[in-house]
Order: sequence, then structure tokens, then C-alpha cells
Amino acid sequence: MKTKAIIFDVDGTLADTEEAHRLSFNKTFAENHLDWNWDVALYDQLLKVTGGKERINHFINTYVPDFKKPADYEGFVKNLHLAKTAHYTAMLREGGIPLRPNIKRLITEAKQAGLKLAIATTTSLDNVVTLLQQGLGADSVALFDVIGYGDLVMHKKPAPDIYFWVLERLGIDAKDCIALEDSENGLRSGLAAGIKTFITINNYTNKHDFSGASAVLDDLSDLENFYQLAGLDFSKQAVSA
Repeated sequence: MKTKAIIFDVDGTLADTEEAHRLSFNKTFAENHLDWNWDVALYDQLLKVTGGKERINHFINTYVPDFKKPADYEGFVKNLHLAKTAHYTAMLREGGIPLRPNIKRLITEAKQAGLKLAIATTTSLDNVVTLLQQGLGADSVALFDVIGYGDLVMHKKPAPDIYFWVLERLGIDAKDCIALEDSENGLRSGLAAGIKTFITINNYTNKHDFSGASAVLDDLSDLENFYQLAGLDFSKQAVSA
């Protein structure tokens, strides 16, 4: 069965974004007079929780349990996350976060071969759109047939909900798709949805357990090798629109 669609994670997969996220969280905390600082080691632990709002909530409950929560705690967390997103997207627009090796080429060649492209991420739509526009051009969102993001589903990765949401809108069976992820949570999510999942590691995920992955790669520098591993032969690919 030939691959009909590639589904991409975003953070850590399309680009090495996690450090920019960490710095954006810390800038937001400082602006709100919160004496919280997420260093690299702590952020590595916090990344086990997917979703920015969920990560903030987990941090408060686990690391600062004596923090006096405001009356509108949910609104407090939401506003912190909105401010953080604004800082992060500003960093993206400054051009400081390039796409990972050969991501642009993969997207271009897959699209030219007639594959459907989709995104399945826990990050916000603003983050996705800004990253795509910065890395692929102003009209790049149109390259993707489906974009699954943020709070569209109740349960975030490692739950498979976002992949099921994307698959339904693609109208393609899981067995006819492949997913590209960078983390254990992402891998578990893809596998639970029945999708053959490939991993490109980064500094935050290189120690994760990737059992069950179709392949674990440093990146896509050797794109021909990835094509071979994934069974992609774009010179012969015949995919119905």
C-alpha cells in the first residue's frame, strides 16, 4: 500500500523550537512578577507534559504547591500562555528559528508527488501559522490539507485524539499514512492511532524511549535514506488526489 499522506508534528520536528518556548515562558513569568525560572534541566522534565497551559498548571501543582492561586486560576493560566505565545511568535518572526534539515524539501517533494500533508500538534494555531510562514513562505499554510492543533481535542499527546481528528478530516486510513515526530509522547500518540511513525530526535528528546518507531534518525539530512525507510518513491508515486 502506497503512502497517501504525511502527518507532521511541529515543535522539535519541523524546527528546533523548544528552547525558544522555554525562553518565552521565562520572559512571561518575569513580566508578571513571578519568581519562576525554567532552566534547561527543569524544562526537560516539564516537556513530558504536552500543551503550554497544561505545562504551567503541572509546574504550579508539582513545583510550587504553596503558590496562592488567584480566584480565576483558569484565566490566570490562560493569560500567561497567551503572553508566552506572543513572545514566541515574535521570536519566530525575527527569523531566529529555522526549519530542521530538509523539512522544506520533504514538504515540497511530497506535495509535488500528490501526497496529502497534515499537521498534528498540541501547540497553538498562531504558533503553527507563524512557523510555517517564516520557514516556507506567506502562502505555506495552503500546502497542508488539514492542520490539527492545540485545544481542538480534549486529550493531548500521548493520547491519539489529535491524530484521529486529522485522519477523519483527511479521509485516509491510518495504514496509508506516516507520521513524523520527535518525542516519546508524539510517538505513542501516532502509534495509538495506528500510524507508522518516524522519529527525528533533538537535544530534549534524544534519551526518550522510542520503541515501536519505524525508524529513529538524528534528522533528515540524508533524505534519500528516509525515503527508503519510509517506502517513499516519489519518482513512481501514484496517489489519487
